[in-house]
Formats: sequence, structure tokens, C-alpha cells
Amino acid sequence: MSSAIEHFSNRLRFETDVSDVHADLEAGTPGVVVVDSRSDESWRQGHLPHAVHLPTRAIAGRAAELIPAGTAVITYCWGPGCNGATRAALEFAKLGYPVKEMIGGYEYWVREGFPVRDEKGEWSRPADELTAPAGAACGC
Repeated sequence: MSSAIEHFSNRLRFETDVSDVHADLEAGTPGVVVVDSRSDESWRQGHLPHAVHLPTRAIAGRAAELIPAGTAVITYCWGPGCNGATRAALEFAKLGYPVKEMIGGYEYWVREGFPVRDEKGEWSRPADELTAPAGAACGC
């Protein structure tokens, strides 16, 4: 296998995007848990409605009590300028969980117009046309 094929195949094995995560959550795909690895303060500012809050520093000590062994985990943090989801994914991988990082993070989830939850309830913003074409799928 060429190194380019191996590289891109591995990216698809270990990364997912917000649209695919949203589709899995909407479909009720079994055996998938989305983990928000941000701080308590960040969680309160808004999070994915179905996410489990487990800051990276607590994963090693608390993952087993919150997420059954063998469950597919998808981690996210703030956005593409943050490697918090990568760090969280590494912690889950060390514990033996199948894991993917949600590229784009919370930022792109919000920018694509998907629902978020905070202390006031569930809400969403209109999709940013730079991240989600108006009325159409991107076709990728």
C-alpha cells in the first residue's frame, strides 16, 4: 500500500466530521458515544445534546464507569484550532476503546446549524453558508 493510501485510510479510520456524527445521532446508531472533553465552563456554554461530558484529565479514572468497554467513542473539543479532542482520543485509545476524533469540533457543529444544549435548553443557529451549503448537501 502506498504511503498516501495508508495515510488517508488511517485518517478515515480515526476521524469523522460533524455531519457524519449528526447523521449517526439522528439515526440512533447503536454503540456510539460522543464525548465532550472540554472543561466544565465550556460544557455549560453549550454542548452536543447527546454528548457525555468527560474532560480529558478525567478519562483515565472515569471512562469505565460512564462508557461500557468496547463502545465506539467519538471525541470533540472546541474546534479545528484545538487539539483537545486528539488528546482525549489518545486517552480512550490507551484504555482500549475504539475511538475517532470529530474534526471541526463544537465550532463546526454550531456553524453547520446543528442543535446544541446549554443551561437554557436546546437551540441552534442558522447554518453558516461557508461550512454548510444552503439547502444542499456538500456532496462529499
